[in-house]
Amino acid sequence: MVKLTQNVQAAFEPETAYATSSDSALTHFGLLDTFDPRAVEMAITPVASIGHSTEPFHSAGPINVTLPIKVALQGTGWKSLLGRAIGYINPGGSIYTPAYLGPTADSLAVLAKETGGDFTLVAGVVPNEVTLDVDYTTGGYATLDCACTGYFTVDDTDMNVTGGFLTENYSDVSFPSAPTTDPLLPTDITVSYGGATENTFQITGPAGSYVEVGERYMLFYTSANALSSDITISGTDSVSVAGICDLTHSTVDTIGELDGVIDGKNNWAVSATGETSLSVNLLKGVYQTGTQRHIPNVNSTTTAMTSITNLKSISLKIGNNNVAIPGKVTGADTTVKWLQNAKVARGNADITLDISMTAEDETFYDKYVAQTTIPLMRIDMGASVGSLALTNGTITAFSRPLSAAGEVEETMTIKFRGNGDMHNFSKYAISADWDMTNL
Repeated sequence: MVKLTQNVQAAFEPETAYATSSDSALTHFGLLDTFDPRAVEMAITPVASIGHSTEPFHSAGPINVTLPIKVALQGTGWKSLLGRAIGYINPGGSIYTPAYLGPTADSLAVLAKETGGDFTLVAGVVPNEVTLDVDYTTGGYATLDCACTGYFTVDDTDMNVTGGFLTENYSDVSFPSAPTTDPLLPTDITVSYGGATENTFQITGPAGSYVEVGERYMLFYTSANALSSDITISGTDSVSVAGICDLTHSTVDTIGELDGVIDGKNNWAVSATGETSLSVNLLKGVYQTGTQRHIPNVNSTTTAMTSITNLKSISLKIGNNNVAIPGKVTGADTTVKWLQNAKVARGNADITLDISMTAEDETFYDKYVAQTTIPLMRIDMGASVGSLALTNGTITAFSRPLSAAGEVEETMTIKFRGNGDMHNFSKYAISADWDMTNL
């Protein structure tokens, strides 16, 4: 009997450590477009020798496991992949969010099920290059295309994957059902940008202090790099963990309301009374606050800022350039293998947004020619889904070809670099606002 793709489903579990799972729960990936849990390169090198007509030996190199996976934006599987590509962090308490480009390569265990009882487990799945594609000119869903690396992959006839190089027992876990929500359509996704910034949020903290501003959370730190206990939870619904303020909370919607929460806290002072611009439109980055300073914001009372209404397509690419560290590894069955991805370290990330749109005016061309930075862009997928903020974009390429009897279409490539003046502010080149708990 031939193999049929309609008989295959895939689920995942966040790993507790690289290539190690708790075997406690699985989440369905949703609609799969591309998937290959057996993409293994054995790195066999034929070795030639004098006295032989062909290579008499085949030398085995490190085993390289990759996992290509392309999913629709349905359920939570795509959020887990995209969130890990950005950075899965826990700044404090029970807050888990892809606030910025994180320092570690967080991983998933992926279990593929084929009707009839065959299973394939891929451990140590790390998203290396992830692309969010949205096409407004054709039918179809928005998709997330991921090039992942894997630690190792094994097959079994049931969900108790034991007896081989990997051991993970999912026999007490039910294979999850597919999500029933509709995948996101291009029409569900809005892309907007902010023009000029203003300095209406003035803040001063203790000596050596600094703040980090993300798409959802504002983090207040002391000179010791610890969350500031001065920003207390007492009487403040937007602060559930000392030192962390939720900018999406209704009590701090605007910069003026944020002023009311922070100003007067021990050792902190803010001056922005009456300002109606949204708190989430502060530029994402890391700012020293040991002396009085302004954190710039886009002057807008909506998260949409200025919407781009004539889009044809967008493609947001997060290229992490992760570093594979080969090594000799002893498996659960005591066999020894040479694995290409024995460990994985985060690389130097590249955040790129490609946009294709019907030309309307000279706005983006003028920014390209003048090398003007786009301070803030937002990809908004709806209040119940989440949004992505992209900070300090530079248009690195622009094209507007003309053809007879055709519309004028322009394409551009934008790269982002975060904002601020302290520590690794570039990590805020991209920031998301969704909750990564159990993802």
